[in-house]
Amino acid sequence: MAFVAHDLGIDLGTSNTLVYVKGKGIVVSEPTIVVVESSNERRVRAVGDDAKIMLGRTTEGVMAVRPMREGVITDFDMTQILLQYFTRKAIGSSYLVKPRLFLTYPCSISGIERRAVMEAAKYSGGRKVFLVEKPFAAALGSGLPVFDPSGCMIVDIGGGTTDVSVISLGGVVISHSIRVGGIKMDEAIINFIKREFNILIGDRTAEEVKLDLGAALPIREERRARIRGRDMVTNLPQTTEITSTQIYQAIHEPCMAILSAIKWVLERTLPELAADVMHNGIYITGGGSLLYGMDQMIASELGIPVLLAKEPMDCAALGLGNIIENFDLLQHLGRTSFLKQG
Repeated sequence: MAFVAHDLGIDLGTSNTLVYVKGKGIVVSEPTIVVVESSNERRVRAVGDDAKIMLGRTTEGVMAVRPMREGVITDFDMTQILLQYFTRKAIGSSYLVKPRLFLTYPCSISGIERRAVMEAAKYSGGRKVFLVEKPFAAALGSGLPVFDPSGCMIVDIGGGTTDVSVISLGGVVISHSIRVGGIKMDEAIINFIKREFNILIGDRTAEEVKLDLGAALPIREERRARIRGRDMVTNLPQTTEITSTQIYQAIHEPCMAILSAIKWVLERTLPELAADVMHNGIYITGGGSLLYGMDQMIASELGIPVLLAKEPMDCAALGLGNIIENFDLLQHLGRTSFLKQG
């Protein structure tokens, strides 16, 4: 039996959750979904990958729950269950001293919402809980010099939120967060197909269409795909063909919202830091940054170099891992002002 549990870094996202274990790296990367029986007891049927398979296919009396929405906890009990499940999957339960937990949070959430994340982590079995702003963790995981006296801009496009921050000297100088991300793009595709074709499709189909045909810029060689859904007039199964141009039109508005958030931060950045950003470029991370042409669209609109991080979906978790592996050194040097402790 292990005496002291390993420290854990948990990137608790709206769409996916990643867990970093000290000395081992990222050991869990699963969807943030719980399937429960919709009775008073709400008995858990599945979590993570097992729950995603059931999404949109549940029977009567069973429902799939996303406990996080737009970066905020909407179901405290389910979040606690989710964290317990991922903690046990990462390190097991045969330890006497509970682990220290390091979690990310969007920079836009209120103090009460941040407190909810902290309490859920404590109830799930954390000895001590530390919170790190997600863009700071993503910048650290991207290999940016966050402790240097030089400004670097990070744009983390997640499932529920997009966080834009300018970081210098080990802290966030200015940040802005909007509740637009990959899920909003999926919803935009669902609404577009409903409006244009009178066909209703599910979340999984919308995500597959986004990954296959989605782009932030018009594609020269138009691509096509066939999708299946339910006809809203006859209520019978229906098949139709869509093009990459139509999907570009569908997700154009969320892409413009992300661009507006970046402009908002740049307009309020100090001149010296703005000059650093112009020289160093903008780094984009998160699953939404993998949308085809996202980096080119931002660069062409702003005239600033835009670089896609090496492992965009893992950056925040790797940043937490960097903090965990060097926590004692950071404390000794007094460089932990970016942590919120609970």
